[in-house]
Amino acid sequence: MSEKDPHRYDDMIHMPHFKSRKHPQMSLHDRAAQFAPFAALTGYDESIKETSRLTEREIELSESEKAELDRRFRILSAHISEHPQVTIRYFVQDERKTGGSYETFSFRVKAIDPLLRILTAEDKEKYSLDAVLEINGEILEQEEDPYLGE
Repeated sequence: MSEKDPHRYDDMIHMPHFKSRKHPQMSLHDRAAQFAPFAALTGYDESIKETSRLTEREIELSESEKAELDRRFRILSAHISEHPQVTIRYFVQDERKTGGSYETFSFRVKAIDPLLRILTAEDKEKYSLDAVLEINGEILEQEEDPYLGE
C-alpha cells in the first residue's frame, strides 16, 4: 500500500463512531467553547461591526432652505422669554468615522446666541444652529417674521 493510494483508509471510513459508555457526548456548543480563549483575531468581530456601521453625510441646505431656517430662528428669538417648545432635526458628528447621523431632539429653548450661532435648551444642552436641518414648534408656525414686519 503506497502513501498515494486513495483507498488506504477504506477499511476505517465506514466504521461507527466511538461513543464512550462512561462520559456523555459533549454538545457542539460546549466543544466550540473550549477553543474560544484561543481566538487568534481578538477584537476582529468588533472591528468588522464598526467598519460595516453606516454613517450619513451632512446635507447641504439650499439658500432658500437656509433663509427659511433663519426666519424660524428670528421668530424663536422674538419669543425666547416664553421658552417655547421646539423639535429639531440635528446632525450629530460620529466620534469614530467620517459623517454622522441625523437625530431628533425636543426641548424648551432657553436662549439663542446669534453671534456664536448656538441654541441653548433649558437643560443647558447646546446645539449649533449650523447643524440644524429642521426646526418645528407651535410658535414657529406663525407666518410673520417679527424683524421684517411682514
